[in-house]
Amino acid sequence: MTISCLSNPCHLYYLKFFSPSTSLRSQSSSTPSPISAFSRSPLSATEMDSGAGSSLIPLHRCKTIHLVRHAQGIHNVEGDKNYKSYLNPEYFDAELTPLGWQQVDNLRKHVRSCGLYKKIDLVIVSPLLRTLQTAVGVFGGEGYADRLDVVPLMSANAANSSRPAISSLDCPPVIAVELCREHLGVHPCDKRRNISDYQYLFPAVDFSLIESDEDILWKANVRETKEEVAARGLKFLDWLWTRKEKEIAIVTHSGFLFHTLKTFGNDCHPLVKKEICKHFANCELRSMVILDKSMAGSDPSTTNYPGKIPPGPDLPSDVAKENNVEKEGSNS
Repeated sequence: MTISCLSNPCHLYYLKFFSPSTSLRSQSSSTPSPISAFSRSPLSATEMDSGAGSSLIPLHRCKTIHLVRHAQGIHNVEGDKNYKSYLNPEYFDAELTPLGWQQVDNLRKHVRSCGLYKKIDLVIVSPLLRTLQTAVGVFGGEGYADRLDVVPLMSANAANSSRPAISSLDCPPVIAVELCREHLGVHPCDKRRNISDYQYLFPAVDFSLIESDEDILWKANVRETKEEVAARGLKFLDWLWTRKEKEIAIVTHSGFLFHTLKTFGNDCHPLVKKEICKHFANCELRSMVILDKSMAGSDPSTTNYPGKIPPGPDLPSDVAKENNVEKEGSNS
């Protein structure tokens, strides 16, 4: 499987998606020699096999994903200054700061002004407070009004945010998935609440894929290794192929994104690799395309056309020409 990366919102970068068994192996890379703007030497068989240069794949074997890191949380304020601050139990399931909500409002304006909002079929979110607040704040509907037949994406003043309720109308569905959580263990800010608590705060978010009400994945004295986070990230990307949606927003975390994306781009130009793997800022959005090279997905194309309708014999051009001449002669 392969991924391409879109940003701002549609700049394209190319990176290979390796299977979990090979993606974490060390791979040799070399800086490609400069090439002319108008010509280049022919690709070797090795280069063609490794994906050097342009890449081509059927459109129906692609999905567009829009990766978003959550906005500034209360843990980020001190944690950015001193990493040990993340051990503070006061930051349990950290919520957004007032600045974080401003970042959410600005990204919300951006996804609407650039037209991205209308393209998204599904929003996937890590089930932590800061990511849920970011996801519904950016991609939720406008101006919720109390009504019996529609529940809000977020209740008014959820988690003492002083924010109004957010509508679930005219917006993509939002589904919570454990696989895209932050680095698990030790840091209280990365431990989630009970799902039943979130269901009260975010009534229209779909939590049905989460099996346990309590957080059984987070351990107080065991922290996931970087390799384990990366492997979980690859498993998450594999899982995306079980979804029918073609354009998906994913609201998650800096560590999860960094360690997952770091496994890609080894066959790219070093500057592209660097751009793929750099850390996300709070509320940053980068758009990517995942390419299914291993037949993991099964959705048929909605735009391909088989041709030969109606069917008929394929004649060589000279025979077809003679037939046309004979036909014209008989009509004269």
